Amino acid sequence: MIYSIRLTITHRYDQPAANSRHLIRVMPTTIPGRQRLTTHVLEIMPKPAVRSDGTDFFGNTATTCAHTDQHAEMAICLACHVEMLEAPGWQDVSPPVAAVRKEWEAITELGAHSPVHFLGPAPRLSTDPAITAFAQGVFDPAATTAANVSTLGRALHDVMTFDVAATNVDTDASEAFRLKRGVCQDFSHIMILGLQAIGVPAAYVSGYLRTLPPEGGIKLEGADAMHAWVRAWCGARQGWIEYDPTNATLVGTDHIVVGYGRDYSDIAPVNGHLRSSGGQRSSQAVDVKLVQE
Repeated sequence: MIYSIRLTITHRYDQPAANSRHLIRVMPTTIPGRQRLTTHVLEIMPKPAVRSDGTDFFGNTATTCAHTDQHAEMAICLACHVEMLEAPGWQDVSPPVAAVRKEWEAITELGAHSPVHFLGPAPRLSTDPAITAFAQGVFDPAATTAANVSTLGRALHDVMTFDVAATNVDTDASEAFRLKRGVCQDFSHIMILGLQAIGVPAAYVSGYLRTLPPEGGIKLEGADAMHAWVRAWCGARQGWIEYDPTNATLVGTDHIVVGYGRDYSDIAPVNGHLRSSGGQRSSQAVDVKLVQE
């Protein structure tokens, strides 16, 4: 199947800004056997004085740009097609968590997808006693690691309420868990901390979610903006699996990956700085459509 994705992120400044530099990560990545980026264009308006396209440490597509002239607004516009490949039948071949813990303790490889990078801490991830207790309360040491990932994801979904007004981009996982409310970023950060607390390496995934539901289905929450979910390492034989705690489901072809990181800060859609005064307003619009089965 092929998806058409359109994204617009707009920043408006109360006073003209200048001398700005930004790092942009919104382009879906190609993952062999899973998804393939085909036609694509990323426009930045006004046109920056300097632009560079490349990849970061984790292999995510990253664009850096700089504006030297004053501008009252900056817009980032993405249009692309992504082909999603049908995944083979999924089978749980993961061992219990104790065995996975012994596996990652013996790993010395430090490549981008090594599980040792995803055991914490990270800029937005700090151990929280309440989240640790919650994860340990649903943990089953006799079950497989993949089963524990799904159990924790479902349990988190059951106690949390999706609420776009409850948190903002700077809300930490501890506060969101105390409120028991938040958005996909909050669900994902909490689940990562919970998995790490029981000994499972876990990463943050940024991407897009199908806007329209499949026939007879319901619309998934978080589909009108960029989405986030969790990647968990379940041992060398199983490898990485992905789970969406916001919607209590294993990830399938409705989830289109932009990139991976330890937390939101590693894969934020836009990072940067500029010189200005007064306030700033930001908006984001995402449209994901199936154009070919």
